[in-house]
Order: sequence, then structure tokens, then C-alpha cells
Amino acid sequence: MTISKNVLSAERALYWLERWDRQQEYYMPDREERFAVVGDVLDEQLGRPDPLIVDLGVGPGSLAVRLLDRFPGATVVGVDADPLLIGLAEAAYGCERFRTVFADLREDGWYAELGLGRAPDAFVSTTALHWMNRLPLRDLLATCGQVLGSGGVFVNGDHLYEGAEGPGLDALTRALTKRRAARAGVVRDEDWAAWWQAVESAPELADLVTARAGGFEHTVTDKPTVHDYVAFLREGGFAEAGTVWQVGDDRIIAGIR
Repeated sequence: MTISKNVLSAERALYWLERWDRQQEYYMPDREERFAVVGDVLDEQLGRPDPLIVDLGVGPGSLAVRLLDRFPGATVVGVDADPLLIGLAEAAYGCERFRTVFADLREDGWYAELGLGRAPDAFVSTTALHWMNRLPLRDLLATCGQVLGSGGVFVNGDHLYEGAEGPGLDALTRALTKRRAARAGVVRDEDWAAWWQAVESAPELADLVTARAGGFEHTVTDKPTVHDYVAFLREGGFAEAGTVWQVGDDRIIAGIR
């Protein structure tokens, strides 16, 4: 997706992304550590200095830009179905090593839309795949398993739950996250809804707001559990899968091909 720099400057895009980061930290007080751990997994698993990384549900590029900074030889291709968020990412970070693709991960053919010159070395995601129902998620992870080479890795950081197998544990992990936020002194100047409300009235974002209107459907009726992720990764051809990091209800799931 190409964004005219005359409409949205990199400076203004970075302003909105700074506000995005601040409101996200309220929900994830260890957000930066989570990003760092995703990078740690890649550092441990990928055996080349120029990895090709696909960011699933790239959003405004929060994870992508951190990986580009950490791995100077890496290329990141981000895919998302929200034109406003990837428009911000392109305006702020678009370069030879980072590009975005507009595609819905719930639909067949999303991988072909990426136009990759070779098989990716890693699929990564943070705070994005929770909007997928179980069956589309299973298909997505199966595709990841099919196209990754031996040693490739899938890494996902998100709020993940036990589901019916552990309602008490889920309530406990949510409570622990809130306690962690209180100890970390996270200030809630703006929440998710307030950020979007501000975006919708920003003149420089008017075209992106129009492009987004009436598009992406976020309703989830069959929410995957952490156990589903692990099972789907193994079914999809990953040799190993499991939780590699957790603070409260915030977890990182990894699958090794």
C-alpha cells in the first residue's frame, strides 16, 4: 500500500505511533520486554545475517521497526487488513528493508499476495492474531508450516488464555497483569478507544480513515486458546511448539519447524 508523503508526513505518522505505543503499554506493561524476547527467539533460531521475516498483522509496525533496528541485515514484510494502520507504518518506516501488503489473513491466498522472492525464515506477530477464530487460525498456521524451511520459526506474542480448561487461571493471569501495570507505574493518559477517536478527527489521516471505514470485521465468535495454538502448530508441521515466555496473561508462543 502506497501512501502519499504529501498527505501524511513521516513526522506526523511518528507522532501518532508514539501515542499508539503509550496507550498500548497500559494493556501490556512488559510490552518492550515482549518485543525483546521475540527478537531473542529469532537471534537464537535463525542462522543467517539477512533473515526474511513476515510480520502477521503488522498493524502500525511496532514490532517490525524494532526487529529492523535489532537485525541490520533483515528484511521485514508486514501483512495486515487495516489500511489505516499499515498506512501509518508505511509513512513512518517504509524503506527498502520494510514494506507492507494489504491482505486478510483469514482468506485463502494471503501468502501469495506477499510476493516473496524466497521462503521466509520466520513468521512473527504481536497483539494481532487474537482477532482470528479457531479455524482460520489453524489454516494460517498450517500455511506457515508449509512454506517455512527446516529451522524456520513462528513467534507470536499476545494475551492468550486457557479457556474452558482453566477459567480460574485465566482470571488470575488477568489480575497479575493489572498488578504488574500498577507496579510498573503505567499511566493511562489515553486508551485504545480514545486513540481511535482522535485519529478519526485528524485532518492528515482523513484519507486513511475513509479507506478503513466499513472494512475490516473484528468480531471473534470462536476464540482460540493457548492450547489451540500449540496443537495447530504441531498439526501444521512444526516439530516443536509451546510457551517460551509469560507475564500474567501476556505470553509468547513459539513453533520450531
